[in-house]
Amino acid sequence: MPQIKSAIKRVKTANAASAKNSAQLSSLRTAVKKFKVAQAAGAENASELLKDAIRAIDKAASKGLIHKNKANRDKSRLTYLAK
Repeated sequence: MPQIKSAIKRVKTANAASAKNSAQLSSLRTAVKKFKVAQAAGAENASELLKDAIRAIDKAASKGLIHKNKANRDKSRLTYLAK
């Protein structure tokens, strides 16, 4: 453990940011998975789940969790699945 006050604070903030980032990535993966499962089952609400998944992808890209090119690639693949 660090002993300098600023280093202690950096450890705390790094842990908080890590928890926040992993939670947001988890919700992104959940949204994408929900859409894929609904699409495979032919559910009625697949278009709504697609919107939710795309929104989650955009949110993650704007926060810097994923690269913008990966976000665009993922959105493209999801919309292709929706057809």
